[in-house]
Amino acid sequence: MKKMDVVALRAKLDKKEKLVLLDVREPHEVAYAKIDPHTHIPMGTIPLRHEELNKETPIVVMCHGGVRSAQVCQYLEPMGYDVTNLEGGIDAWSQLVDPSVPRY
Repeated sequence: MKKMDVVALRAKLDKKEKLVLLDVREPHEVAYAKIDPHTHIPMGTIPLRHEELNKETPIVVMCHGGVRSAQVCQYLEPMGYDVTNLEGGIDAWSQLVDPSVPRY
């Protein structure tokens, strides 16, 4: 499984590289803290909604700390999706990239 840290994600977003930031957290988590732009599909609905994602576009999968996103990567990768796990998730983003994003 490919992995990326939050500093590398910031650089990709700053360069406007083509990617989808897939947030697999629950709706109440996204309402509290988020990184825009993102696509929100809660982890539990990925089996029903994965076809909403484009297999041709790189996808960076994020959650709170990196565990759920790793599980989603393991699910999507064998189906042909170009997925990368965001190590440390939004918690690392809040600490290392954007302290204005609330921690929880």
